[in-house]
Order: sequence, then C-alpha cells, then structure tokens
Amino acid sequence: MKSKATLYCLLLLVAFACNTKKQNEITIGIQAFGSIKSEIVDSVSKSIKEVYGFKTILLPTQSLPKKAFVNIKSPRYRADSLLRILKFQQPDTIDFTIGLLDKDMSTTKKDRWGNVLKPESKYLDWGVFGLGYRPGPSCVVSTFRFNTADKILFYKRLKKISMHEVGHNLGLPHCNFSEKCVMRDAVETIRTIDQVELSLCSKCKRRIL
Repeated sequence: MKSKATLYCLLLLVAFACNTKKQNEITIGIQAFGSIKSEIVDSVSKSIKEVYGFKTILLPTQSLPKKAFVNIKSPRYRADSLLRILKFQQPDTIDFTIGLLDKDMSTTKKDRWGNVLKPESKYLDWGVFGLGYRPGPSCVVSTFRFNTADKILFYKRLKKISMHEVGHNLGLPHCNFSEKCVMRDAVETIRTIDQVELSLCSKCKRRIL
C-alpha cells in the first residue's frame, strides 16, 4: 500500500508541475503506432492546440510492441501495457505523450478497491476506445471501435476521445457537472461520446488552469 501511495503522490507532483506552466509551455508528444494514418495524427495535434493550447511534437512512428499483444478474447493490444511503454520512453523535453493506433486494445476494468468487475469473463479483457493515467504522463487512443463509415463522425469521435484522455493525464476525473463536457464518462457506449462537445465545461477548465 505504501508503494502505491508513494507512486500516486509522485504522479500528483508531476501533474502539479505541469499545471504551473503556462499552457503554451506544455508539450505533448504524439506517438503514432503501426499503420495509423497521418491525417489522424494531424487531427489530434490540431485538437490539442485548440482545446488545451499545448504545443505538440510528432514522434517517430513505431511498430506496435509485441509485449503489449494479447489474444484472450481476440487479438489485440493491452492499453495499460502501452501506457507504461509510453511513460518510460518519454523524452525529458515532453510533458505528456498520446499514443495512437488503429488496432483493437483492451484493459481490465476494476472497482475503486482494485477488484475486477463482475462478471470477470466480461471485464478481465475489456475492449476500450482510450485509456490514460490520472494524473500521469501518457494516454493512448485506438480508432478500432469507432464503428462508422461516416468520415465526419469518425473524426469527431477521434478528437473527443483523445481530448478526454489528455484531460485524465492533467488530473481531471470524469465530469458530473455537465452532460456536454468532453470529460463525461462514456458508460461503455459510443453514443455518449457522440452527445458530448469537444470542450471542457467551466468547472473542469478551472481545475486545470
């Protein structure tokens, strides 16, 4: 328990140090994995600047790490493993890193006490749109589950999910103040994401400014 408490305190200090910077001094590295398209990377970069005012740097594209691959329910990559990889390879000149991939990814959903949600067969390897430390240095987004041939809708989902995960890196929890805030919990459906706006509510903004 002590080690977990110490780690959490360190992550809070990292988030505090970044929040004491001016917005235009914070830099987010964008890590493209595998065959992710350049227009997806460009879209996320522009959204980060528009929503948060942060600088972005495009990191060299990497192959998806084999050690993050699993085949429990289906072939995919563990989002939690990708977060750790991004965290430990992050350059000192970057405050946060967002990873982007077009392959499916998953994580284990747990309750507030660290127990796997029931039924375990459902939540032990749960497919996700995105995942991010809260607070912490990295997040990751997969386009695999966007489920649409509508290009406009696809990019709206991409931007909202990406800005949501960056918000978690900054220390923001899921928003209970506004149904339109990009930090609203998706509650396991893409329809929730379609209902929110590409912006933070006033209360969430005050938490990071």
